[in-house]
Amino acid sequence: MTEPQHLVVTTTHHGEDAARALAVTLVRERLAACAQVRPVHSVYWWDGEVQDAAEWRIDLKTTAPLAPQLIDRIGELHTYDTPEAIAVPIVAGAPGYLAWLEAETAAG
Repeated sequence: MTEPQHLVVTTTHHGEDAARALAVTLVRERLAACAQVRPVHSVYWWDGEVQDAAEWRIDLKTTAPLAPQLIDRIGELHTYDTPEAIAVPIVAGAPGYLAWLEAETAAG
């Protein structure tokens, strides 16, 4: 099986304004072709306790070669000590959309 060439990188943020600002920065820097920001509710361990928090999820569409740089940039810009930054492969997609994704991230 070949390595996926397109990925969705996901992170979360504490507030809508901060999440939107992060998404805009990463798209403007052409590390992602697009970002989707939406509210989520997260339950997770932190500092030895279960946390239950409203957050904003950011899904960023990118190419495999850009994923390491995108993940590093999330870490640089994020306010969390340990921000979520995970990549999930896109195993199939509309050819035109995937071509657009590649063109927009290559334009930088």
